[in-house]
Amino acid sequence: MPDIFINPPEEKKEPETLSPREKHKAPGHIHNPLAAYSYLPDKVNFETREREEKVILLLRQHPITLLPKAALAALMILAPSILSIFPIFSFLPSNFQLITVLGWYLFTTAFVLESFLTWFFNVYILTDERIVDIDFANLIYKEVSDANIDKIQDVTYKMGGAIRTVFNYGDVLIQTASEVPNFEFLAVPKPDEVAKILQDLRIEEEQEKLEGRIR
Repeated sequence: MPDIFINPPEEKKEPETLSPREKHKAPGHIHNPLAAYSYLPDKVNFETREREEKVILLLRQHPITLLPKAALAALMILAPSILSIFPIFSFLPSNFQLITVLGWYLFTTAFVLESFLTWFFNVYILTDERIVDIDFANLIYKEVSDANIDKIQDVTYKMGGAIRTVFNYGDVLIQTASEVPNFEFLAVPKPDEVAKILQDLRIEEEQEKLEGRIR
C-alpha cells in the first residue's frame, strides 16, 4: 500500500521545457573552483550581488595564457643553479651568498603568487540580470564594472590563430548603452557558447519586458 504521507519524487524537466539559461547547463557545469569556464557555478558571490540574483557564468582567462609566466617562473627557479657555474658572486662571503639566493627565491615565490592571484581574481561574471567585469590589478587595487542585460546592444566574439583554435578560447566583445560602453572578455574558453548565452539572456530579457508592457 503506498504511503500517502510521502511526497512523490520530483520529475526532471524535459529538454523541451528548459529555459534558454538551463539549456546550456550540460556542457559547462563543473565543481572545480579553478575552472576558467563554469556554468551555474557553486558558491560564487561578489560584493554587489543582490539576494535573488543568479550567477549563470563565471569566466577566467584560459589557463594556457599562464604558460609564459610559468616558463619565466621555472627559469627564475633554475637561475641560481645555472649561475653557480659562473663565479659571479664568488667575491661575497658564503653567508651573503646564501642570503642572496634566499632573497631571490623569495622574490620568485612572490612573483608566482601574484601571477596566480591576478589570474584567479580577474573574472568575468554573467548573471541573470547583468554582466560584471572584475579587474584585479594587485592585492590593493581592483576595478569592478557592470551593465544590465537589457543594456546590451551587440555581442561578438573572435578567435584567431592556431593556438586559440586548438584550445578553443578567444575574446568576447560586448557593446552596451550603459556608462561603460564596451566590455571585453579576453582569452576566455568557449567564446561561441559565451556569446550564445549572452544573446539568449538578452532575448529573454526583452521578452519579459514586452510581456510586462502587455499586462
